[in-house]
Amino acid sequence: MDGFIVGAYHAKASRRVWIAKDDGRKRPLGIAALEDKIVQAAVVQVLHQIWEEDFLGFSYGFRPGRSQHEALDAPYVGITSKKVNYVVDLDIRSFFDKVEHGHLEKFVRHRIGDERVVRLILKWLRAGVMEDGKWFETKEGTPQGAVVSPVLANLYLHYVLDLWVMAWRKKVAHGEMIVVRYADDAVLGFQYREEAEKFLADLQERVRKFGLELHPQKTRLIEFGRYAAERRAKRGEGKPETFNFLGFTHICGTSQPKGYFTVYRKTIGKRMAAKLKDIQTKLKQRMHEAIGDTVKWLQSVVRGYFQYHAIPGNEAQLKAFRKGVLRLWLRQLRRRSQKSRWTRERFQERLAVLLPEVSILHSYPTARFDAKFIRGRNRVR
Repeated sequence: MDGFIVGAYHAKASRRVWIAKDDGRKRPLGIAALEDKIVQAAVVQVLHQIWEEDFLGFSYGFRPGRSQHEALDAPYVGITSKKVNYVVDLDIRSFFDKVEHGHLEKFVRHRIGDERVVRLILKWLRAGVMEDGKWFETKEGTPQGAVVSPVLANLYLHYVLDLWVMAWRKKVAHGEMIVVRYADDAVLGFQYREEAEKFLADLQERVRKFGLELHPQKTRLIEFGRYAAERRAKRGEGKPETFNFLGFTHICGTSQPKGYFTVYRKTIGKRMAAKLKDIQTKLKQRMHEAIGDTVKWLQSVVRGYFQYHAIPGNEAQLKAFRKGVLRLWLRQLRRRSQKSRWTRERFQERLAVLLPEVSILHSYPTARFDAKFIRGRNRVR
C-alpha cells in the first residue's frame, strides 16, 4: 500500500446485475469498476496474509491453497470415519446481502491496525450500487462479485460461526461432531440427535444477534450415517434422506463388492438440467456457425463440466450429461436445414466421437484428504 493515497481515492458504486438461480429466483451481483478491482486485489493479498493465521481448518471457501473438491472430501472422510448418525445441512439466508457493516468493522479492526486499510474497506462497503442509472445506498451487505467480498465474508463467519462452533463443541457436545464450511454453506455431523437439535436451536439465536437468519427450507436435520438405513428399516421408514453440498447430492450407500458403508456423491439433478438448458439456448444462438467452431466450443464446455463433476461414483451422471449434450447437438444440426443429412448413425460416427469421453479425473476423497491434511491436524474433527 506504500505510495497509495487513501484519502484521495474514491470508491465507485458497483453496477448491479441480476443472475438466475436454480430455484428460479434471481441473485444480485455487484460489478466493481476496474480501478476498484485493482485496489481491492492488492488489499486482499494483505488481508490473506493476516487472517489466514486465524482461520480454522474446517473453513474451505475462498482461501489460498484450498479448493471446493477438498471441501467435498471433508464430509465424506468425516462421516465415514467418525461416529456420525445425524447431519445438519446448514444454509444462511441471503448471507452476502445481510452482513451488518457495524459488526464487520469491529471484526476488521480486531486484527487490522492500519487505519488506511480499514478506511478503504469501509469505502467499498458504503459506495452503494448503481441500477438503471440510479444510485442506491448500501446500509448492509457486501456485494457478491466484488474482489474483496469473499475474504470479508470469511472474516464475518469466522467470528460469528466458526469460533462459536469450536467453543460449542468443547463445552456442550459429548458425542463426536464434525464441521465443514464453504462460504455460507456448511455441513455438520453429530453422534446424538439431541445434541444436533440443541445445536440448531442455539445457532439460530447466535446468528440472529449478527443480523443473519438460517434458511428455513434449506437448513435441515436428517438421519444420515453408517447405521441410518438399518435403523430406518427397523422403524418401517424409507431410505435415509440425502443432502446437497457444493453441487453434489450425498447419499448413504454400501461399496461393492465388500458391502462397506460409504457415501455416494452424485451431481444434483436440477443443476445438470439447468446446465443442459443453458447449452440448448447457446446452441440455438450458434445455429448457423461452422460445425468446426461448434465442436471446439462443445469440447470446451464438456471438458470444463467434467473437470469439476468427474469424481469417483459419479460416472452415471457424467454419462447422462454427455448423452444430453449430444442429443441437443443432433437436434440443432437437423434444424439447420429441412434436408438435413444428419442421421443418428452418421452423427455418432463423425461428430459424437469428438466430444471428451467420460473419465474420472479426481482421486478418492480419503486419498486426497490424507495426502493434504496431516491426520490429527487441520482436518475435520
